[in-house]
Amino acid sequence: IYEIGFKFSKAEGEAKEAAKKEFLEGVKVLEEQLGNKPYFGGDNFGFVDVALVPLFCMFYTYTFAGKFIDDETYPNITSWAKRCLKKESVSKSIPKEDKVKRFLEENRLSQRGH
Repeated sequence: IYEIGFKFSKAEGEAKEAAKKEFLEGVKVLEEQLGNKPYFGGDNFGFVDVALVPLFCMFYTYTFAGKFIDDETYPNITSWAKRCLKKESVSKSIPKEDKVKRFLEENRLSQRGH
């Protein structure tokens, strides 16, 4: 899912749409695997959750660039993300949304030569 996310962030036109579709298929798998559990391992925050926490930055990317990850479509993943953010160890270890947005915008402009 990480690789697909990077592909999406760099793609244009039809390639971007294809990467978006592929990414959302991956998110759907995560959504199904998580189910109604609070964390991927069940009731406790564990290894899989730690491994997926960096996806928060990607969620920011997709919310900012494409607005296609939302509570209605992916309720388990978005609830999981909010739950994880309540953990101090998580909230202090990932960049804040405004910094990610600023970075993405600056990166997008530099790639286009502006």
